[in-house]
Amino acid sequence: MKELILIRGLPGSGKTTLAKLLADEYHVEADHYFLDWQGQYKFDPALSQKAHEWCKNCVNDWMGTDEASTIVVSNTFTREWEMESYYTLAKTYGYKVTSLIVETRHEGANVHGVPSETITKMKNQFEVKL
Repeated sequence: MKELILIRGLPGSGKTTLAKLLADEYHVEADHYFLDWQGQYKFDPALSQKAHEWCKNCVNDWMGTDEASTIVVSNTFTREWEMESYYTLAKTYGYKVTSLIVETRHEGANVHGVPSETITKMKNQFEVKL
């Protein structure tokens, strides 16, 4: 069975750590777009939309092959509409979708230095559909 796993959560919650446990090769997140050739993270907020588009394109490319039976995407996905295009891709290519929310229960610091005000805003807009 082909499966797409969407991992959601606030910065510092452990999304990437969980994704690495679930996917050996087919894991992507918008943050990967900001890694330079040496693996250094260089975030540019002006390129955020482009990074998310790149992330979706990676998933589309992988789904277009028969090699990727499990694909994991780990982004904050605080709002439902942010996942819609992934659900559309999954339907197109016959993937079952599982959405996982990672809670921040370990007082984890985010490795990208997202300001606490931004995290609070993200927390307040986080949508959950049960």
